[in-house]
Amino acid sequence: MKKLTLTQTKQCQNCPWKKSVTVADIPNYCVKTHEALRETIADETGNVSQIQCKNITVMTCHKSIRSPCVGWLHNQLGIGSNVPLRIQMMFYSNVKEIEVDGEQKKTFDETLI
Repeated sequence: MKKLTLTQTKQCQNCPWKKSVTVADIPNYCVKTHEALRETIADETGNVSQIQCKNITVMTCHKSIRSPCVGWLHNQLGIGSNVPLRIQMMFYSNVKEIEVDGEQKKTFDETLI
């Protein structure tokens, strides 16, 4: 089986997961759209809702809706411990190329600031 590849593996300059970025730095920012992305975050046990497990909901990059947000991937594959996402990423060949830039926010709530 041929492995899939992430189209973007480097965190963009205005990623909301970077500690150095505020929502004011994000072009065309919409708080309502951002708040709706809460459903992409695993709970404290590393799981998401049953509905999401069937079809993983992904936080896409604000620059390209075709790519998952690299900051989100880093968080959810790391301290966010998103189990369904971890399983899905087993089918991608370039996951180890994910690269964030600088210190990262630890929670989704921090990205809303």
